[in-house]
Amino acid sequence: MAELSWASVTTPVGLVSVGASAAGVAKVRYGAPPPHPADGASDDAGWELAEEGRRQLTAYFSSQRRVFDLPLDWSSTRGAQRDVLRILAESVAYGETISYGQLATRAGLPMTADTVPARTVGQIMGSNPIPVIVPCHRVLASDGLGGYSGGAGIEVKRWLLILEGSLPPTLDWQPMAAAN
Repeated sequence: MAELSWASVTTPVGLVSVGASAAGVAKVRYGAPPPHPADGASDDAGWELAEEGRRQLTAYFSSQRRVFDLPLDWSSTRGAQRDVLRILAESVAYGETISYGQLATRAGLPMTADTVPARTVGQIMGSNPIPVIVPCHRVLASDGLGGYSGGAGIEVKRWLLILEGSLPPTLDWQPMAAAN
């Protein structure tokens, strides 16, 4: 993968950083961007896409954006992981949810003696390099929220689902102030 340019935004769930190459957004991470190599030159196209990702994430967390329209750099994904994440990004909209099993079926993951498709989807969601933009938080267990490996874990997932209207707000839920 090419060297990424990074931009960050402070959100109600903490600092969120977005990394982009000239091909598109490649990473979203909770927390600060990784340290840059001292000799690495920043790519102008990557920097512009990282900044646009930051702007779109700011609007999303401020309830001013429901759809991300950014090119995605899938170069860090392969095979079933890439297929399932693309299907998720293309077919589960803001405010909608889907179960791990339903997403496995939608993606055509086979049941084998060694794998249970819903578990495979759970592992893929945990390895999603572009959370929020590729909305792994919208994938739920058949009996509840399921897991979430981003930020503070399940509470981040709950906050995102409340933001999108998939769950009712808790008494302490606070939206992000609109950006000026």
